[in-house]
Amino acid sequence: MKKELLYVDGYNMIGAWPELVKLKKLDKMADARDLLLHELSNFAKYQGVEVRIVFDAQLVPGIQQRYDKYDVIVIFTSEGETADSYIERSVGEENLLMTNVTVATSDLAEQWIIFQRGAARMSALELYKDINRVKKSISVDATLYRMQQYRRNSPLKEQDEKRLKNLYQQMIQAKSTEKSKEKK
Repeated sequence: MKKELLYVDGYNMIGAWPELVKLKKLDKMADARDLLLHELSNFAKYQGVEVRIVFDAQLVPGIQQRYDKYDVIVIFTSEGETADSYIERSVGEENLLMTNVTVATSDLAEQWIIFQRGAARMSALELYKDINRVKKSISVDATLYRMQQYRRNSPLKEQDEKRLKNLYQQMIQAKSTEKSKEKK
């Protein structure tokens, strides 16, 4: 089975997703990055995909950094290197027979280059919709899990539950027998 790898142009998402745009306009870029990381972490775990989020260093000055946060890989490019150039280079190295690489960006020029290198592309809006779909699935799965746990935590012992089921079946049979006699 092929490994699924998703590269995300971080600031491109921050400029496109409604919640993140609001934070950006309030000059809360760190909060926007953290929210993006949180959303992508849940998505990665649920979908079984490795996510690498790339941020331009020009908005966070300093040396190139790479760290894992929320179980996703976060990469700040070195000064002078754009997220686009980092992703292009990495896609060329990563897009192998055993890896399916997808890049999430709404930059059309970047999408063409990614496509030429054999990787799939996804716009910021497509990723946003996928994440919202996954959030709904997680919610449904969590509800089903809670319902299963509720049943498991029943105060009835197994033998008492069996007796109640037998009593219920006897009552149903008695009622159907009674209805049969009434019809005759």
